[in-house]
Amino acid sequence: MRKTFHREVFLQGPAGRLEASLWVSEADETGGSVRLAGLVCHPHPLYGGTMHNKVVFQVARTLHALGLPVLRFNFRGVGLSQGKHDGGRGEQDDVRAALRYLSKQFPQSRLVLAGFSFGAWVGLRVGCEELPVVDLIGVGLPVDNSDLSYLKHCTKPKLIVQGTADPYGARASVEALYAQMPEPRALVFVEGADHFFTGRLDAVDAAIRQWLPQQHPELRAPA
Repeated sequence: MRKTFHREVFLQGPAGRLEASLWVSEADETGGSVRLAGLVCHPHPLYGGTMHNKVVFQVARTLHALGLPVLRFNFRGVGLSQGKHDGGRGEQDDVRAALRYLSKQFPQSRLVLAGFSFGAWVGLRVGCEELPVVDLIGVGLPVDNSDLSYLKHCTKPKLIVQGTADPYGARASVEALYAQMPEPRALVFVEGADHFFTGRLDAVDAAIRQWLPQQHPELRAPA
């Protein structure tokens, strides 16, 4: 079994320092051998969202189990991160700062960007634009109260994981958006799951474990 190291770090963001947590294994320590690294973005800061959210933690744990070093961070104004909430505008620059940090730490790696709820709305927009990002994972898309129309023009591989009882992203709304997304794409509905996938985080784990190795066959199967 791989030994995991948790590094509590601070990134330099556009509004000041950003509190973050990086999971790496012994093999990642040199950085040179890493070919794929992950970033996970958390839900809405004004409603208690942090990098310690259970869905964010699960997604990060799944990516790390697949062999990726994984970074989580707090958006501006959350926890020990400096700055103030900016309605999703400045938060996009926070995501870019986190991506730059990963690219600096692992210069040979491509990046997987995942986001939950607000983190998906903000993060996937940036991921569609930034060249180092090769795969996108959106969990609990808040389609009913956020504009995710940019996904209609995003040609990168995309996995969407949605609960069928999500009050912020009704199944019909998600299906309508998904129908307009270009390939490659995949959609997994978790029957009966609410927005926070209460009692169903195993299904989120399973969806990512099945999809990501299809994009990158070199990934190890998690224990």
